Amino acid sequence: MNANKTQTLTRPTIYGQNLGALKPIPLRYCLYARKSSEEDERQALSIESQIKEMLELAEKEKLNIIEIRRESHSAKDSNGRPVFNQLLQDIKTGMFNAILTWAPDRISRNAGDLGSVVDLMDQKFLHEIRTNGQIFKNSPNEKFLLMILCSQAKLENDNKGVNVKRGLRAKCEMGHRPGNCPLGYYNEKSNVRGKSRILLDTERAPVIKQIFEKVAYEFMTGRDIYRWLNYDLKFTTRTNKPLTLSGLYRILESPFYYGDFEFPVNSGNWYKGDYEPIITKELYEKARINLISAPKKYGLKEFQFTKLIKCGTCDGGITAEEKIKRLPDGSLKKYIYYHCVKKIDRECQEPYIREEELLEQIVGAIDKVEFKSKLVLEKIKKEVEKYNEMAKALGSIDMNNIKIKEKKTDTKSYIKYVLRNGRAEEKREILDNLSSKLILKDKKIILEK
Repeated sequence: MNANKTQTLTRPTIYGQNLGALKPIPLRYCLYARKSSEEDERQALSIESQIKEMLELAEKEKLNIIEIRRESHSAKDSNGRPVFNQLLQDIKTGMFNAILTWAPDRISRNAGDLGSVVDLMDQKFLHEIRTNGQIFKNSPNEKFLLMILCSQAKLENDNKGVNVKRGLRAKCEMGHRPGNCPLGYYNEKSNVRGKSRILLDTERAPVIKQIFEKVAYEFMTGRDIYRWLNYDLKFTTRTNKPLTLSGLYRILESPFYYGDFEFPVNSGNWYKGDYEPIITKELYEKARINLISAPKKYGLKEFQFTKLIKCGTCDGGITAEEKIKRLPDGSLKKYIYYHCVKKIDRECQEPYIREEELLEQIVGAIDKVEFKSKLVLEKIKKEVEKYNEMAKALGSIDMNNIKIKEKKTDTKSYIKYVLRNGRAEEKREILDNLSSKLILKDKKIILEK
């Protein structure tokens, strides 16, 4: 790139005779530019600015730059910079024997990397480190000065770390949790450093409160809340994205909403927040108890009519879920609702329907469908035989002359009785023998051949 910069050594004279000059060593520079994204490096030049300044210096001093290498990693810890580690390896192989960089702290801010650089100079692999305004050659004084400057950079880092922790601790003691606030709040921007506040998000805070209330008083599970938020409310985060299930559980686990926070996380250091709580501590604890003491495993409970009905709106499956509601008199009542799984179309608008209403519609449709009669009649005969045996044992009624007439009305009557009063497995077995498909459309059962 530029004319070679050489390092010329001359032999000493003995009795006035010059022993001649050693062969000059051509210096092959690697221009190394580094910028960390951390808080303490805001004042450092950007990588491109460093390169621009050093190229101008190289042009002025006629330095031979073999390659330019860039890196965006902190130099606080040793072996944490892959580009720098490769540079050290390339110096050992002889690819470079000099480094051009903006300042000594671009090379190292830790004892480990500094020791590696000085060791390369001691072994004569590295002949020179040149910065903006200073040159460090392989001499005791210049290596010592390099070590002092890099050690000073490390001392500054260590002191900044102590000061930052002290500042964060003081901020927590004033009730301000560092970092972004959770969903339901927002950070007020202030031109005065340290004067920003945490304010309620008036759009989302009421929904956060409802989440805790539904878990505490309506015994809704996390997945119940998830479906309610995303499908019924169309609730979104501050970035206008749907709330994830894991994000929902983080909300339910966070004491921040009743006014307390821990910082750092898992440190055991708790502080009282200087912001308006969304819920009370009692509501938080009640919701936590309901989540922990009575977890509901989604997808393991088998409801009576699931997997037997299709959604007429999107052709998806129909699933069911339990909901427990508190009545005005304080008692609790369980309801079962059937709805589209929304797997095919997440925006499916098929409304929920209660199991009692769905059952009556299925019973009403029985007269219009065909069945596999042999199977149904065999089951009727078996039930009658059981009744005969019981009556004979009691000696109260003689049922010997009762005959099962293969009439359509008798079959349908039995099926209706089982659907209303039979066991869940009996209902499912009968509905599996329908010759028509059951379709739920606008809360109405439709028969489809």
